[in-house]
Amino acid sequence: MKKTDVISEYHLNHHQPDKAQFAIYDLYDYVKRNMANTTRPHIHSYYQVIWFKAGHGNHFVDFQSYEVKDDSIFFVSKNQVHYFDNNSDYRGYLIHFNEPFLIQTDSEMEFFLKCNFFGNPYQSPVNYIGSNCHQILETYIKQIQAELNSTDSLGREELLRGYLKAFLIQVQRLKNGSDLTAFVNDEKRLQLLKFINLVDENYKKGLSVSEYAALMYISSRTLSDVTGQLIKKTPSQIIQERIILEAQRLLLHSELNINQVGYRLGFDDPSYFVKYFKKHTQLSPSDFRKSIS
Repeated sequence: MKKTDVISEYHLNHHQPDKAQFAIYDLYDYVKRNMANTTRPHIHSYYQVIWFKAGHGNHFVDFQSYEVKDDSIFFVSKNQVHYFDNNSDYRGYLIHFNEPFLIQTDSEMEFFLKCNFFGNPYQSPVNYIGSNCHQILETYIKQIQAELNSTDSLGREELLRGYLKAFLIQVQRLKNGSDLTAFVNDEKRLQLLKFINLVDENYKKGLSVSEYAALMYISSRTLSDVTGQLIKKTPSQIIQERIILEAQRLLLHSELNINQVGYRLGFDDPSYFVKYFKKHTQLSPSDFRKSIS
């Protein structure tokens, strides 16, 4: 097959974020063609699955460096800061899609696939799967490519969504080596994911722990027990860490001044934002910005 930068795409329209969007790229050509942008910290409004089938180096996600080696799969959430290193010899695939493409119902499986893989700051964004998994994952990639190249559009979106979910489920099986149904039905794990998701949606509103618990129809005590048992953190720490992470993202990739960053995050007093940031990072916002420029 002749290599092209974009293998296939489906409704990849960034001006219509409410429409289902999907695209798959050859990783070598994508990085080669876009290296000026991909090697600089940036964010996307959609999710990415990056399968490094071959190549060695580092990939950077939210200010952390992660090793790239053969058969690494990265899951990058919308609005996460990430970038490639200067290695242009990677081989593999890059998949883009937005939330309306993956999430079509209120099923816990769809919620689990989104929240367990994407944007969960308490687990690594990379999975090392091993070459023995090539065949089954390649099968879904080939099905995606065939469907995108087909002239028959009947049910295309449904089939593509099914292939993407199947790909993610297979990676999840490889990841934990356990029964996926039992994993998804783990009540405490789902409660943690729901809390992290709620924090991601509401951290700018200044909600209290009791208000988050009420949104989940559980007590503050139950919420504290869940976060303490599973990730050894209090709900308040999780809220604080999400605010700091967004502050770091804005300081890195936006042109907002420090006061504007504080206002964006719900701080009415710029000086309090500076104190809050320094308390949690040991750096002032200006020093942090200088350290990563």
